[in-house]
Amino acid sequence: MNHKELDVWKKSMDLVEQVYTISYLFPDTEKFGLTSQIRRAAVSVPSNIAEGAGRKGDKEFIQFLHIALGSLSELDTQYLIAVRLGFIEKNEIFEDLTNDVKRLIIGFRNYLSNK
Repeated sequence: MNHKELDVWKKSMDLVEQVYTISYLFPDTEKFGLTSQIRRAAVSVPSNIAEGAGRKGDKEFIQFLHIALGSLSELDTQYLIAVRLGFIEKNEIFEDLTNDVKRLIIGFRNYLSNK
């Protein structure tokens, strides 16, 4: 399966771009802290989807989708921390993308589970 053809991968790549855009606004003192963590979590989502797509079977793919969901939850928490600390304002584009990616991952996981 080619991960580049999956809507869930494409949408998660959009989310990575959004994270890099908003994390650019973080203070310089967070360069090796929250900035690095939120970017790593964001990159982990499409990376795990791609890795799962490259595996042999659906069971392995589903496991990588679970990891992607975990990274997405981590990303959401880091975003909320950044908002609470006043590094950024709430961002509707980020929140919508996060929800879309979560919905797509869960839907794709369910599809693979029921094949």
